[in-house]
Amino acid sequence: MSGGLSVGIDIGGTKVAGGVVDPDGLVVARARRDTPHRSTSPSVVEDTIVDVVAELIDEAGDDVVAVGIGAAGFVAADRATVVFAPHLSWRDEPLEANLQRRVPVPISVDNDANAAAWAEWRFGAAQGHSHVVMVNLGTGIGGAMILDGQIMRGRYGIAGEFGHMQVVPGGQRCECGNKGCWEQYASGNALVREARSMMTAGSPMASDLLDLVGGDPSSLTGPMITEAARDGDATATELLGEIGQWLGIGIANLAAAFDPGVFVIGGGVSAAGDLLLEPARATFRRHLTGRGYRPEARIVAAALGNEAGLIGAADLARRDALERAAAEGA
Repeated sequence: MSGGLSVGIDIGGTKVAGGVVDPDGLVVARARRDTPHRSTSPSVVEDTIVDVVAELIDEAGDDVVAVGIGAAGFVAADRATVVFAPHLSWRDEPLEANLQRRVPVPISVDNDANAAAWAEWRFGAAQGHSHVVMVNLGTGIGGAMILDGQIMRGRYGIAGEFGHMQVVPGGQRCECGNKGCWEQYASGNALVREARSMMTAGSPMASDLLDLVGGDPSSLTGPMITEAARDGDATATELLGEIGQWLGIGIANLAAAFDPGVFVIGGGVSAAGDLLLEPARATFRRHLTGRGYRPEARIVAAALGNEAGLIGAADLARRDALERAAAEGA
């Protein structure tokens, strides 16, 4: 696919990351800003996006043909409106129209997990697969499905919100308003919550983690836990293993529903690699419906890391721009 450079923007619960992406999926320039967490003003997040886009277009110049936005929320089927964003303040937000008034090239909006899955299918771990399910473990859990080269968005554009499947009735309260959602047990937030809980309870099992943050549990982050596990910390390893077990349970349910050939695990928590994925694979095999009598989907780590979302958003925007240009020239 050709057509010049495009800008991809990945909007998460804590950051706006952007990049200039070439037609081969290579990021040739980058910019990043923190997201005002739980901001009550949608315009604050919008201003942050525009700031990142302006920086990247200034750097790349006239070669930029489109901007793609990967939004962490429910994006309507028109790919113009963010219906609901659990970790941000968007409610029926006309994001495409608002940004298009301030950005000089065509805008395309999609769910951030859709964008990441597209990138992995085009350039990463899902290349060559016809049936793909992606699970993104970050602040929450995002998900996406690709069937024969098409993103399966659902009737209303909200397919793939796997993180809000209820796996524990009456369980942990989720930011979406329900209780017991999968992302409350298998996400980065869940990992940090469980570790901090052990620390504040004074568990001797968490003493090394408490020393790591100078006695301040609130400063502990997911990457710190992953690094501690890599260094051999038993409690950090156990915590990642528990997240992996919950991941495996959810994936087994998704296999029963969609029967993909491959699950691609992305997002920040996936940086833990086999510390996360081996417990997930083992639990998946134990819970898979018809285990022993059916083919098993592969469970693989995403290849493009945290940049999958912006790469996919940029590539989808480039494709949309080319299709519009072709239609106008027909």
